[in-house]
Amino acid sequence: MTVRERIVAYGLALLLMMAGAVCVATVGGETGEVLALVLIGLGFVGITGLVFLEVGLSEDRERERASGARPRRAGRLKRPLRRLDRMRGERRRLQ
Repeated sequence: MTVRERIVAYGLALLLMMAGAVCVATVGGETGEVLALVLIGLGFVGITGLVFLEVGLSEDRERERASGARPRRAGRLKRPLRRLDRMRGERRRLQ
């Protein structure tokens, strides 16, 4: 995500929360309360999702940095490892 996308995403979430606060103040009765609950809830869910996205992206960047700095092993396997295949209720068989 670029910085601009982050600002827009967080801004939209905050805008939803502010719209909910305005609804509770201007729209009377139960309708205003329901609108406020929905809008503020959507704003909080959006911000929470964005925070989790930021954590995931930072972990991805850290993993890329760590894998780039790690030296390659010279003794790679020439053939892939075999898997022990079996079906439920059957004994394992080596291939």
